[in-house]
Amino acid sequence: LSSQLPFLKTSRSIAMADSSAGYPQGTQNPTAEQSEKEKDAEYLKKTTQEYVLAASEKLTSATVAGYDFNKGVDYSAVLNAYLTTGFQATNLGKAFEEIDRMLDWSLADEPVPADEDDEWKSPEVRSKVRTKIWLSYTSNLISSGLRESLRFLAQHSMVQVMISTAGGIEEDIIKCLAPTHLGDFAMEGLGLRRKGINRIGNLLAPNDNYCLFEDWVTKIFDAMHDEQDKDGVVWTPSKMIHRFGKEIDNPESVCYWAYRNNIPIFCPAITDGSIGDMLYFHSYKREGLVVDLVRDIRAVNDEAMKARKTGVIVLGGGLVKHHCMNANLMRNGADFCVYVNTAQEFDGSDSGARPDEAVSWGKIRVDAKPVKVYSEATLVLPLMIAKTFAARLERGEWKPEGRIFNKPFTGSELEVEKKKVFPSS
Repeated sequence: LSSQLPFLKTSRSIAMADSSAGYPQGTQNPTAEQSEKEKDAEYLKKTTQEYVLAASEKLTSATVAGYDFNKGVDYSAVLNAYLTTGFQATNLGKAFEEIDRMLDWSLADEPVPADEDDEWKSPEVRSKVRTKIWLSYTSNLISSGLRESLRFLAQHSMVQVMISTAGGIEEDIIKCLAPTHLGDFAMEGLGLRRKGINRIGNLLAPNDNYCLFEDWVTKIFDAMHDEQDKDGVVWTPSKMIHRFGKEIDNPESVCYWAYRNNIPIFCPAITDGSIGDMLYFHSYKREGLVVDLVRDIRAVNDEAMKARKTGVIVLGGGLVKHHCMNANLMRNGADFCVYVNTAQEFDGSDSGARPDEAVSWGKIRVDAKPVKVYSEATLVLPLMIAKTFAARLERGEWKPEGRIFNKPFTGSELEVEKKKVFPSS
């Protein structure tokens, strides 16, 4: 105690010096010593009560409780229990709720402003205006078994805008031509190189798969080039991907269902992969094929600008995260947001940035309730889909027909939104 509370040591030393007068050397007045011990004990008791064991404020938040398997194996109940389990399970439970909010919202939930146009005033029309949901995903997720989960969302028109990298496009097409195999994270690179096998984490993609892709895509590039020269067709990355979806004509493909349901897939880094390699080779065989990036940046930003409500689900980081969130900046931010990645923010990367950083840029609205789940996506995306999108389909509640996603704010609504950010304006 004396070493931790020096002032007690000092006060005791003085007291001992004063009380030892008249006693043999090395001894002190026992009454004085007892008195100092009592003072120290009283001080310690008072300090402990006031600081160490200060009275608690009453908590009103939910109590921690996980699923009790004595109740049997109930997968729905297990997922429901995530919300009160703590740590990343609770964040995943919050992600379930955020996705449900995206899916539940309609313009009928909002008051009809006085300056609303007549065509938007009826409850029936307002109930059709829904959240435009954006899905961004990195290419490795298509290489993995999450391809089937992502395809499910496109197949049932559960998302309206998709963003990926070049690998996210070409790996989807390649899997229609030849399979990707399971391997191991510890497989030696040199040995695989000598066998013509490429490793993607613990997945294996033979060189032959890319040769098949080259044969397939070369013919499409030739046809695109002909249409550009003869018919004046202007190609963009999203238009090229739309064509890929049409040509592959395979229901296992994400691109196929995006084509069928007219869901744009934006890919500003379309040349950063095998597609870029094939375009490079094509340019030497036949120069002049043009892919217009500017038209696509206008198109993706317009998707955000015209939407009445947007919700974003971003799987991974890097380009797919930034491209999605930057487009939503154009409309003063997304209304709903779920991030899933393993990146940390200490290095200042956009991949690791938490949702609150996006609020500072205007990429997420100030009154949103965004969620970041710190997890590798293959662990949690199937659970997210099972609890939200797929559950609605299973219950017969998924009715995508007649939905409206583009609806402008009225002047008075814009003023309300502005005052949320700048109350004194």
